[in-house]
Amino acid sequence: MQFKIDRGIIEVMGFSMNTAEVTDFLKKVAWIIAIIIITKIIIKVGNVLIEKFFNKQKNSRFGVSEKKADTLSELLKSILRYVMYLLAVMWTISIINPGFAMTLTGVLGVGGVAVGFGAQSLIKDIISGFFILFEDQFAVGDYIQVDNMSGFVETLGLRITKIRDFTGDLHIIPNGAITKVTNKSRGNMRALVDVSISYEDDIDAAIKIIRKVCEEAKNDIKTITDGPDVLGVTELGELGVKITVVAKTIPMEQWAVERELRKRIKYALDKEGIEIPYQKRVVINETKEDEV
Repeated sequence: MQFKIDRGIIEVMGFSMNTAEVTDFLKKVAWIIAIIIITKIIIKVGNVLIEKFFNKQKNSRFGVSEKKADTLSELLKSILRYVMYLLAVMWTISIINPGFAMTLTGVLGVGGVAVGFGAQSLIKDIISGFFILFEDQFAVGDYIQVDNMSGFVETLGLRITKIRDFTGDLHIIPNGAITKVTNKSRGNMRALVDVSISYEDDIDAAIKIIRKVCEEAKNDIKTITDGPDVLGVTELGELGVKITVVAKTIPMEQWAVERELRKRIKYALDKEGIEIPYQKRVVINETKEDEV
């Protein structure tokens, strides 16, 4: 590599520039690096302050609920991040091109070009995020379903929503794509248990046993808000008679209540000798004696 300095002119591999240009270039690079570092520091410090503020609100007597505090915290972090990135870009442009003035006309012009190149979706996401928050459709910590995806809301930002399902997968959904959402964390949830008995067993005796189990479960399981109640015979199936039990639980506890009811009912029916039907296979082996 050829490198030569002659009378304030620097030549590198056939390219030449004076020392003033090199100095100016290095200053701009240093400023850009400083802008990046400052932006990262401000975002990090801002996130810490936001978390401290809302943690204090959670513990306050007249503060907001935990889910609301988490939602607002994530939203403010998102706003801080976008604002700082925008300011950093504008600052960097002004350093690279000092003659660049972000006047109102310039902003509108740049905005028009950006919209023409696809910023419509960005604006749609931000507006949708605002209405999701304003209408309180869901909050951080809620269990929701969007199209064929479901999970717990981890982040509700201005542009995107992040939900994590039971397998651990993280779904990142633009807010503008959320047209229909099912919130499974609002109000009491239904726990439904179907129990089958064989046709040979006494239905009234089985219902009496299941009702006794339900009464005990109502006193023992604190997450049950209503019931459990035995609806009665709901189906005459191929293998047996189906008896249905229904209860109301606090949000996200319906599956645990269903599992506990199934276990208790199975133990009670086994104790009384009432059989839960299942498929049986009978093998008949016929042999034919050889004729003499």
